[in-house]
Amino acid sequence: MQHPFILQPYNGMATRFRCPSCNKSVKTFSKYIDTSTGAHVNDMVGRCSREINCGYHYTPKQYFQDNSHFLPINNPVKQNQFIKAISGPPSYINPVQFQQTLKNYNDNNFVEYLIKLFGTSATQQLLQKYCIGTSRHWHGATIFWQIDNFKKIRSGKIMLYNPVSGKRVKKPYNHITWVHKLLNNPHYVLKQCLFGLHLLNGNTKPVAVVESEKTAIIASAYLPEFLWLATGSLNNLNKESCKPLTGCNVTLFPDLNGFGKWSLKADELSSITKFKVSNFLESIATSQEIEEGLDIADYLLQLPQL
Repeated sequence: MQHPFILQPYNGMATRFRCPSCNKSVKTFSKYIDTSTGAHVNDMVGRCSREINCGYHYTPKQYFQDNSHFLPINNPVKQNQFIKAISGPPSYINPVQFQQTLKNYNDNNFVEYLIKLFGTSATQQLLQKYCIGTSRHWHGATIFWQIDNFKKIRSGKIMLYNPVSGKRVKKPYNHITWVHKLLNNPHYVLKQCLFGLHLLNGNTKPVAVVESEKTAIIASAYLPEFLWLATGSLNNLNKESCKPLTGCNVTLFPDLNGFGKWSLKADELSSITKFKVSNFLESIATSQEIEEGLDIADYLLQLPQL
């Protein structure tokens, strides 16, 4: 019996892509396709061939668990077309469960890293501002809670960091999961929002949007004149997540190599507000830095300590 989803067979370099995790300039990423339509499941769903140095592998099963409101079409339709199953409003995390994670920071690798950068007092302010949690799923793991502009908790992304380098732990596998997945609720509907969105109400600062939660937090310490939000990935800049930014003064700060994609997105989302896309990184980056896919936090961390 043929599996409904398979890695796209090789048919020239047009069938290989840049990995969303290691972001190498060479095309090392194979995407999963729906065998009934030939369509890619999602730009993030696939496997990197750099199994030792990267190890990224995001399966269709994981994707549909994380995004249960998206379902592939089963009936014969036009290729590359998908349907969005409207399964009611988003699900939310119990506030009591959320509150229980806002402690045990001595067992949080990312918090340890922040303290080395900014000291205890400044780190405590960042923890409170962004509602950073601690998870016991992996020893030292961090929870980046997604709280919307109505203070509703959509879910929390659990990630493990090296406490010295501040880099994500990707060996022997990529340490990333979600709070709602650990709750084993098959009916949970995840509809992601921007990380830090709970800070938008009453905000008078210009808004800056980056890809990673870590980058938003670090940039907030260096450049507090902006309200820093994060999409969670290059491909999470979309109309649904950006609707709350209506009328805001927004600047996008994509990682290196993301300028082109986010520039196109800025045009697509122009009905929401005017999105400026910063090309600052492209203007100063070396070829090696471009290959490594650095972000604005990598450059801020080269500045004198606060």
